Amino acid sequence: MISAFRTGTRSLLSFGGKHSVRRFVQVRPSSSIASILQSVQDGKLTPAEAEKMLSSETSVMNKSPQVSPDDALESFANLDHSRAKRTGFPEAIFAQGKTPHQIAAILDDMAKNVNESIESGEVACNLASNAILATRVDPDLYEAISKIELKNGTIYYHEMARIVSMKASTVNSLASEVNVDQDRRKIVVACAGTTDLPVAEEAAVTLEAAGCEVVRVYDAGVAGLHRIIGALPRLRDPDVDCVIVCAGMDGALPSVVAGLVSVPVVAAPTSVGYGAAFGGVSALLTMLNSCAPGVGVVNIDNGFGAAALAFKCTRP
Repeated sequence: MISAFRTGTRSLLSFGGKHSVRRFVQVRPSSSIASILQSVQDGKLTPAEAEKMLSSETSVMNKSPQVSPDDALESFANLDHSRAKRTGFPEAIFAQGKTPHQIAAILDDMAKNVNESIESGEVACNLASNAILATRVDPDLYEAISKIELKNGTIYYHEMARIVSMKASTVNSLASEVNVDQDRRKIVVACAGTTDLPVAEEAAVTLEAAGCEVVRVYDAGVAGLHRIIGALPRLRDPDVDCVIVCAGMDGALPSVVAGLVSVPVVAAPTSVGYGAAFGGVSALLTMLNSCAPGVGVVNIDNGFGAAALAFKCTRP
C-alpha cells in the first residue's frame, strides 16, 4: 500500500500495509518531471499519484506573479533610444550571444519607440533615424525569432548580411511619406573575394537601412588587378562620397583603392585566410600600415562599424 500526503514544504509518500513497516519517501516540490517519473518506474509512486503531483506543481507555477514586458526587458537591456538623434546613426542589436526572446523584445521596444516618436511629431519619418537592425543573426537564430509575436512592426531577414531589419508599423503605414533625402549619400561597398561577402553585405544593408544609395563592387581583389581597374568608373563617380573596402588574406585592396580615388576609404579587414592570416589580424595590420592617405580602419569583420564610419564621413 502506498499513500501520499503533502506538508507545507514537501510531499511524503508512505509505503506499507497492515503487517509491514511504514517508510516515507520525500519528494520536494522542486522535483523535476524526470525524478517523478523515475519514482514511478522504481515503484515508489503510482501513475495516479505522479499525475496528482505534477498537476499540483503546475498549479503553483501558474499562480506565480506575471512580469510585464517592460520589466522583463529592463532585466537584461537598457536601450539608448536617443542615440540616432545624438550621434546621427541609430543603435543596433549585436545579436550574437543573445537569446531569441531577448532579441525580439529589444526589436519590438525599438519599434515601439519609433512609432511613438513619429506619432508625437518628435522625429520625422525618415530612414536614418528610424532604422532598426540586429546584426550577426544566423539562419537558425532568425528562425527562432520569426516565431515570436512582434506587436510594433515587421521584420525582414538579409541572410548573406546576417541582419534582421525591422520596420516600425508607423513607418510601414506612412511609406509614401518617408523623407528620402534628394541629395542622399552614395557609397561604394567593395570586397576582394566572394568569401568577404558577409562583411560587405553587413555594411551595404546597414547603409541602405539608413537611406544611403549603395553601389556594390564585389570579387575585385588584387590577385587580378584588372578587376578593380575595370570598376574605376563606379569608384570615381563624382556622386560617390566614400568607399568601403572589405578584404582578408593580405588585406592589400584598400591601399590600392585609396590610391585611385579622391574620397575617404573605410577599410574593413575580414577573418578570411589561411593560418598566418591569424583570423584577420594580418589584413588588419596591413590596412593600419597603408601608405595611401585617407584610409580609416575598423575592427575585423565589422561591416556595421564600417557603415557607421562611412555614413558619418559623408554627413552634409
